[in-house]
Amino acid sequence: MKRHIPVQIEWHPDPAQPVPVYRQILEWMYGKMESGEWPAGTRLPSQRAMARHFQVNRSTLNQALKPLLEAGVLQGRGSQGTVVASTAWSLRLPVQPDWNRYMTAGYFRANQEIVQAINTLEFDDRLIRLGTGELDPRLFPQDAFRQTLRDVADAITSLGYVEPLGMPALRQALAGYARKRNLMVAPSSILITSGALQGLQLISAGLLRGGATVYVEDPTYVKSLQVFQSAHLRLCGLPMDDQGLSLEALEKHLRQSSDIGNSVLYTIPTNHNPTGRTMSRQRRVQLLALCSRYGLPIIEDGAYEELTFDGTPPPSLKSLDIGGQVLYLGSVSKSLAPGLRIGWMIAPEPVAQRLGDVKMQIDYGASSLSQQVLARFLTSGRYAQYLDGLRCELQRRCQAACQVLSEVFTGLADWQVPQGGFYIWLTFHDRLPMDLLFRKAVSAGVLINPGDIYSSRHTQSLRLSYAYTTPDEFRRAVSRLAAVVRSSLAVSAKNSYTGLVASG
Repeated sequence: MKRHIPVQIEWHPDPAQPVPVYRQILEWMYGKMESGEWPAGTRLPSQRAMARHFQVNRSTLNQALKPLLEAGVLQGRGSQGTVVASTAWSLRLPVQPDWNRYMTAGYFRANQEIVQAINTLEFDDRLIRLGTGELDPRLFPQDAFRQTLRDVADAITSLGYVEPLGMPALRQALAGYARKRNLMVAPSSILITSGALQGLQLISAGLLRGGATVYVEDPTYVKSLQVFQSAHLRLCGLPMDDQGLSLEALEKHLRQSSDIGNSVLYTIPTNHNPTGRTMSRQRRVQLLALCSRYGLPIIEDGAYEELTFDGTPPPSLKSLDIGGQVLYLGSVSKSLAPGLRIGWMIAPEPVAQRLGDVKMQIDYGASSLSQQVLARFLTSGRYAQYLDGLRCELQRRCQAACQVLSEVFTGLADWQVPQGGFYIWLTFHDRLPMDLLFRKAVSAGVLINPGDIYSSRHTQSLRLSYAYTTPDEFRRAVSRLAAVVRSSLAVSAKNSYTGLVASG
């Protein structure tokens, strides 16, 4: 059964106003219902969540809700929580649409509530973002990009639609860029997408049947999980070691599978998200051989590949692929600018053409302006020059971050030093309530990404990012986080001791 989705609240009461806080909340809620922004059937967050968001105690919140509940405007419905029962305008309508029913009927699944919270809190400037999957905006190459925009502005003649595979100039530039990384590809095998994530959506919609099996590393990129699940594909998580996904586990599943011909492997072999691990060259060769033996196609996500610190990542699976079994996804969302919304897929020509046709049905092509800008940024040499500096800076930040972790978390957690990318996967030795840790960290001014959102199991881990913060900011955030962790461990130990005494 699909769960009912609570409305997200961004507004906050102002304690400095002469109007009591409870009255502000009451009037604001009534205004949302009176205006129709919250129609009948709208589910509110839990009272605990609302009290935490409004930064009031439960009695103050109850004081605000009581008149609405007594008037029948709000109604408690057990496990569904508090919902809007009626509004002034809805009472005048002969038939009221049940928007909750519509919202739970769509095929896109709702994000986990903690993911929704992260998506909202990432825009709160009071928090240090310790787990975010985005580059520090202060690293953006402003001068080089402005020059590129001027170049494009001088040459631009129109902003019309482009052909199904994308702008030829950009595909040519990407083919040339790929050749420098020993990936021989023709422009006709490149499909421009609106970000690499859309590549996964196109594959799910255009190549896979409902119920198909997608083998993934566990943990893996959270957005990929959402895309595959919303497409009604069956996920099969594979354990990882220091060199990447376990080939033994994959082969065991393949031997037992009755789904050959309707399954695919999705992997991030270089600077993995969220663990930061990089698959060894030997294992890449073995993985290709194993998948070839079972006829299993591979989706290779190369979003972090060019962020390897020394500039020489292991060869991509696609560059080792001689049989056309690998679909390669690339993007500049991690290396340059997510706002460009430009990614690409390298695939056999018939596959690129099929998915190009699907894309035309969805959005009629990625932004032609963004494509022109990226093509110029690539061919001018500015992108390669920028990447050299970016890799050095990321390496500096990574080294500083690992030093801080050694000072603060030695004995409490384990981690692996990455070769590139954004992330460090921090795994605690002792069990911690991750939801509570998340809330306490936010209260301490730190936004973290619990590892459980990337996995089907309880991980006891956090995804830490050194890409968004300066070393000083990272140190400050980790110090606050360590205080929260130690406090939580102390409470857990006390509760365990109390439980033992009581049972004795």
